[in-house]
Amino acid sequence: MLIAQITDMHLKPEGQLAYGRVDTGPYLRRAVAELARLDPQPDIALITGDLVDAGVPEEYALLRTILAELPMPFFLIPGNHDARGPLVEAFRHHTYWPAGGDLLNYVVDDYPVRLIALDTTIPGSPAGEFSAASGGWLAAKLAEEPERPTIIFMHHPPFTTGIAHMDRMGLAGTDRLAAVVARHPQVERVLCGHLHRPIQARFAGTLASTAPATAHQVTLDLKPGARGTFIMEPPGYQLHRLQEGVGVVSHTAMIGDFAGPYPFRAAS
Repeated sequence: MLIAQITDMHLKPEGQLAYGRVDTGPYLRRAVAELARLDPQPDIALITGDLVDAGVPEEYALLRTILAELPMPFFLIPGNHDARGPLVEAFRHHTYWPAGGDLLNYVVDDYPVRLIALDTTIPGSPAGEFSAASGGWLAAKLAEEPERPTIIFMHHPPFTTGIAHMDRMGLAGTDRLAAVVARHPQVERVLCGHLHRPIQARFAGTLASTAPATAHQVTLDLKPGARGTFIMEPPGYQLHRLQEGVGVVSHTAMIGDFAGPYPFRAAS
């Protein structure tokens, strides 16, 4: 099974720029086109939050239009820039949303790997939380199928990175999440967004990681107290390949027009 991951699109209405500089719409369209022409095609796509920039219906309507060009099923989870109500309303035709409740936690059981989405958002805050309610829910879901390979996907990563301004808006409740995941070795990966960079860390007996954004990236600045900035490094996506007897193998790819591919051996 092949899973694509894109994240942190920060989509604005047509003609508006994120942070006064980034036209995120064309970047998202290019990311969608890149996934659409992959060979082999991913079976599904996971889209791990900060789908839009202000959480308003106009942005979600545009997001729905652009994502409709994806040739594979896709699954959404909110980030701190999102709003649950407008998101669900715009994608009400997606049948995986939970019925009732404040959290958009859900399970997808239709594929060789089980997918568990965790909503880590706190309305009005850039930080996230894995709550006690989510802890009980996740423990129950993981206990249902302890032998089945499982991927958890969420917005806020459960580890600090050394990028100070992002760590200040990190995830509360990581010890609670670690306690649940550590009891369930079927969790192959915890896939996240939020950091606008590809980053990996060992976590509770598995691997947690973040993917690059489809537009701007967070500056890699590990100085203590460094101010928050972004940089126009190439946008990217990740592919996660479930291999029997191996587990999940992940690849990070950049989006753009690059020279090549060239053969390693020149024609004689």
